[in-house]
Amino acid sequence: MAIITLTTDFGEKDHFVGAIKGSIYSELEDVKIVDISHSVSPFNVLEAAYIIQNAYKSFPKGSIHLIGIDSELNPDNKHIAVNLDEHYFICANNGIMSMICNEIAAEKIVEINIHDKIETNFPVLDVFVKVACHIARGGTLEVVGKVISNIKPIKNMIPFINDEQSQIIGNVIYIDNYGNVVTNIRRKFFEQIQKGRSFEISARSYKFKDIYKKYSDIVNFEVPEEDRQDEGRGLVVFNSSDYLEIAIYKSDLATVGSASSLMGLQMRDTVTINFAK
Repeated sequence: MAIITLTTDFGEKDHFVGAIKGSIYSELEDVKIVDISHSVSPFNVLEAAYIIQNAYKSFPKGSIHLIGIDSELNPDNKHIAVNLDEHYFICANNGIMSMICNEIAAEKIVEINIHDKIETNFPVLDVFVKVACHIARGGTLEVVGKVISNIKPIKNMIPFINDEQSQIIGNVIYIDNYGNVVTNIRRKFFEQIQKGRSFEISARSYKFKDIYKKYSDIVNFEVPEEDRQDEGRGLVVFNSSDYLEIAIYKSDLATVGSASSLMGLQMRDTVTINFAK
């Protein structure tokens, strides 16, 4: 049974997601549709790229990932289908795939060219679904597009390193449901530059000199629970996806706040790491 995943910024209120699922089932009755997320911030390619990169690997090989973010067709925003890591991705060529392609080379990329056969102002429903169902039936990418070699990158995806390799300047690329702030600095990249040196992480006026292995490492469990006062403390970890993350322990927007709300950190804000010389 084919698996088709959906990631969009359509939300849950409108008819869009339901219409997409209905269209898929109208073409393929024997298919499994899985929602990854429909809560991506509107047109937020960077946020969608982070979600897709960290979700797709959990699905079986051969899964088809339909991504409906900033998908209106225009001369600067063509549509592509990508075969990568034994998965298929259908999306706009707007940078969404560059985060994954930065680590794994695509086996094949095609620019979708079936639009002349389909009249639409809702390409995710009318074009992406057709391509996904074609692939699910065993069809090849060349039938629905022409082979291309490059995709658009997302700007500022790679952290900056100064010539002396004493500083990394990264950016916020994602804010999760807890308000934790995820940067584009990955563990392997950090360790290659660090080389065992001490460091200081700066985010606005906040400074951190330690990176914890897990969130609860900030807690002193030898102190009685009623005296700890750990909730609301800021910390830095490498998260489950190995990205450097600034967090608030047991953050809650209604009570203690979050890293984003308390520190004023938003998408694309700068996070700097200075290493001892």
